[in-house]
Amino acid sequence: MSEVMVTLGRRYVRDFPGSFGKGQLAARWLNPHLRDHPRRRVVESLSGARFAVDTRDLIQRYLYLFGVWEPHMTSWLQRRLKPGDGFVDVGANVGVFSVLASRLVGDTGRVVAIEASPVFHRMLSRQSRLNNCRNVRAVNAAVSDGHKTLTFVLASSANMGANSIVPYDGPAESTFEIEARPLPELLEPAEVETARVIKIDVEGAEGGVVRGLVPLLDRLRADAEITVEVTPDRMAQLGDCAQELLRTMTDAGFHVYRLANDYAPESYPLALGGTPGVPVRLRGPVTVESDLIFSRVDAETLP
Repeated sequence: MSEVMVTLGRRYVRDFPGSFGKGQLAARWLNPHLRDHPRRRVVESLSGARFAVDTRDLIQRYLYLFGVWEPHMTSWLQRRLKPGDGFVDVGANVGVFSVLASRLVGDTGRVVAIEASPVFHRMLSRQSRLNNCRNVRAVNAAVSDGHKTLTFVLASSANMGANSIVPYDGPAESTFEIEARPLPELLEPAEVETARVIKIDVEGAEGGVVRGLVPLLDRLRADAEITVEVTPDRMAQLGDCAQELLRTMTDAGFHVYRLANDYAPESYPLALGGTPGVPVRLRGPVTVESDLIFSRVDAETLP
């Protein structure tokens, strides 16, 4: 595929109305080509933020190709966060949601972006500067249920979001060690009091993060909501259980909802062209990777 055709295809997928043929074009041609023949650009997302991207990486590639990462989560946060709110991003990666939140909460709001990887933390700080995010406090730290040294492994630079403490026996792109602390120790009192949404995406380590979060729950504002990417298989490799995580949150007075998420490139044009997904009450166990939202609102769906 020529570079001109890639550029034209990307413009069609991103900028033209409708979804005809976009999913197949993205999945069969554009996504693999941009992965194997990376582009490094500064691009504007659909929300108006700017990101320096390298399309070798899945998240950055989707930002380049579609202008968004996780469209349903993006839409939900846009409905949730208002000027003056607080947002805590545990496992912030390169800062996609931290930058989005920064724009949503405005100058009177607060964003805490916590990222364990020193490399990703530098990238996160760069994205923050690129968007003049003066309300973002970027923290290079790991989060768990106690003080411990954690070893992180990145299996491949093709998906930097997969940086994880889950044991991995294959060839690693990189590893690093860092001291972990419970989330309450990393947040300032005002950041706790204003937090409207706490987002946790830690690639299997969510059991420890949520256990460490428990002492904070009764200090949060009444409408605070917590979203956790739950990965049962990875949790099990660390000796944790998704159902235990759910019990921890329901015992604290939260109801559980699931928000649709699909990482397949062919799903993105449909998600962007259709009605944004809404969180639906979870009934039954969590058996597959799921974006869960914990809220004190008791309903069948969250607005």
